[in-house]
Amino acid sequence: VARLCVCDLLVAECDTNCCCDPDCTAADFSLFTTCSVPIVTGDSHLCSQKAAVYSLDVDANPPERIFELTDQVNPSVFCIHSTNYKQALSFSFPEMPTSDNFDQLLKRFGSAAFSAEPDSWNTDTNPSDANETYRYEYGVPVLTADAFLRLPSPVVSSWCSDANPAGFLVNQATKCTRSISLEKCGNIEAVSMLFYVNSSILAVNITVQSVVVQSQNGTRTLLNGSDVLRLPVILDELCINIVLGVSYHITYTDAGEIIEAAASFVLGAINKEALSIQQSFEISFTQVNTQPVPLSGNPGYVVGLPVRAGFRPQGYPFPADILFAALNTNKYNQLTILQSTSSQDCLAAQGARTPVLFGYNMISGCTLRITEAVQCQPLTQTLLDLLKGQNFPEYVASFGNSQAQDVLDWVPIIHIYTSEQSDNDRIYNTLQSSCQIPVSLEIEVKWTKYGSLVNPQARIVNVTATIATTTLKQLPSGRERTIPVTSSVVFTDISSPAEPGYKAWPTINAKLPFDFFFPFV
Repeated sequence: VARLCVCDLLVAECDTNCCCDPDCTAADFSLFTTCSVPIVTGDSHLCSQKAAVYSLDVDANPPERIFELTDQVNPSVFCIHSTNYKQALSFSFPEMPTSDNFDQLLKRFGSAAFSAEPDSWNTDTNPSDANETYRYEYGVPVLTADAFLRLPSPVVSSWCSDANPAGFLVNQATKCTRSISLEKCGNIEAVSMLFYVNSSILAVNITVQSVVVQSQNGTRTLLNGSDVLRLPVILDELCINIVLGVSYHITYTDAGEIIEAAASFVLGAINKEALSIQQSFEISFTQVNTQPVPLSGNPGYVVGLPVRAGFRPQGYPFPADILFAALNTNKYNQLTILQSTSSQDCLAAQGARTPVLFGYNMISGCTLRITEAVQCQPLTQTLLDLLKGQNFPEYVASFGNSQAQDVLDWVPIIHIYTSEQSDNDRIYNTLQSSCQIPVSLEIEVKWTKYGSLVNPQARIVNVTATIATTTLKQLPSGRERTIPVTSSVVFTDISSPAEPGYKAWPTINAKLPFDFFFPFV
């Protein structure tokens, strides 16, 4: 209970009057007027449990926070003596029904009653020992044996600061400058591999996944023996094995437990003229037994990241069967449009796609040269493949972190077909069979601000793909025609204005007198 804090809402910041916030310092506590959460307990159904009691000593100068850990006894006769059912201590996602396991799940849970008892009961389990592994929440600093996992980053200037904690599920990438000299390179901890692996994330040791050596001209070589620590040493007026980059990869369970931590290194060398080096650091998180899927926000979309898209397969309505595109033109489950080429030739641009980035209005295009020998049907299919790609998605994720099994988090793409015909074209089409070819694809993404006004999250609510066609008239013999083909994306914010009382600008519904501005018009 000493680590529980329901009023800790801001990541890496002190919440006002939250006496259990670990981010608050003694100076912050001295400004508090009260403790918004004076007592923190665990399960109220337990017969006996620990309680964290918080209060303020206003008589002290300056005022201080008082913390006490007491034993609390439940006066109820009907209480839980021990929590020996470990599966109930954390939420685990239920097995999702699919076309493959549906019969098995129906046989197991389809009767009027079924048993969920574990294979064995242990009545001697101590409640305090039932949860030995630390379970993280989003944004909480990743703890190590001595403090927390550090991800150096620039603070005020470009110089590295080692006080930046790595937050759970917060993918980060930083670059900073480190002061160094040839004579002291062996004594600077931050340029040694040992500094980044000589700690354990609670019960998990940090292993070395790979080591890449970068020469002074920029050439990189992957070393075979990555399990050997290479410490900085001075050799022929060079200090080698200097850490230029570290990339952490953390594997976790759905309950928030870290089960594996690996680090990849880039090592380099400096000469006696070097006064500083630039270091790069990165950390990523992957859930166990899942394929790493790049997210575009958590939860709302981040401007500049790709719009995520996917398909609904034949197995629907089984939600676990939602399948993402993993083809050549859409490798990372993204909404894409035609990519312009330097030649502006549509036939040369076939297969070239660029991802749609959230918040970025985009336009691209090419030109198509048509002769009198071209046939309508093959040309129409070629242009459709050019505009939409080989596999245009059916759904778009409403949030940047929408999961495949959450069907309601996916917005269907609405398709609209329009025709760019003049009155003369309509008369021409009625007299003889016409050829309608697609010449443009316009994608409109409507999004809204979702959640708190303090930290609104971008949410996609509607996606429309409009394909415009034009009439292809029969060309005289020996003549050619050039047709422009375009693709565009427009993002529209349809957020409603804030309700009165929620920091909105005040509105006045009143009419001015007709002669208010007299003698001016």
